Amino acid sequence: MTSPAAARPALAPPVRPEYERRLEPLTDVPLARTLALHKRLWQAGWLRKTLLLAVLALLWEALARWQDNDLLFPTFLATAAALAEGLASGELIQKVWLSLVVLLQGYAGGIAAAFVLTTLAVSTQLGRDLLGTLTAMFNPLPAIALLPLALLWFGLGRGSLVFVLVHSVLWPMALNTYAGFQGVPETLRMAGRNYGLTGLRYVRHILVPAALPSILSGLKIGWAFAWRTLIAAELVFGASSGQGGLGWYIFQNRNELYTDRVFAGLAMVILIGLFVEGVLFNALERATVRRWGMQR
Repeated sequence: MTSPAAARPALAPPVRPEYERRLEPLTDVPLARTLALHKRLWQAGWLRKTLLLAVLALLWEALARWQDNDLLFPTFLATAAALAEGLASGELIQKVWLSLVVLLQGYAGGIAAAFVLTTLAVSTQLGRDLLGTLTAMFNPLPAIALLPLALLWFGLGRGSLVFVLVHSVLWPMALNTYAGFQGVPETLRMAGRNYGLTGLRYVRHILVPAALPSILSGLKIGWAFAWRTLIAAELVFGASSGQGGLGWYIFQNRNELYTDRVFAGLAMVILIGLFVEGVLFNALERATVRRWGMQR
């Protein structure tokens, strides 16, 4: 005797007929769907920034012509001519080179000291106490205020400028790096411990890659602090010793009432800042945190 289940016929699923759908060629897409040329150009960041700088230059020229006093406020064209003259003569290039050499020395020293402090802070409780105490003491202290002491300790030389630059870079760099280390997910920390990483290898392979956005922010802030501290320090340092870099160039031309050259020196400070921020740091971010999907 067969069971009711065995007597039932097997159910076959319905077979759907196959078909092929032809797609429209791209050449048949109406031109209205494509993005207009002016919209594509507006999406270019370099073009928007260039237009913004051009508008600021026009406002500068109009305001200076309305003021009509080259001694107080030279025009944009006069400043551009003084800048071109300084670059052509080589004087401005020499001053910029002297400033950048000192800046790189102090910047590198501040980064190295910040890395040592933050490595100790993430490794030991004593290091955390040391970092917290030192940053609370010295971070609010303006770097330029230490220049008189630096002149007493290191004399009228490059060492005084390097000392104040290290101070200006060290504390913001250490704070940003330590904040980035503190924000590393616990899963990454556990992965590093499972691989047996400790000390410097743990910091280099786990903490630094994960905290790279904060480290880059610290590098930017440290660069800005170091650049403006150097220019301010060279004003005092140049007045004391009769030599110096870009800050001394500005101070000297101010004493001789060459206001257009003073503005040319200030414009050079701004151009170098735009180049470092817009080209060097931007390229570093694109090659690291943006490429890795850590930053938009």
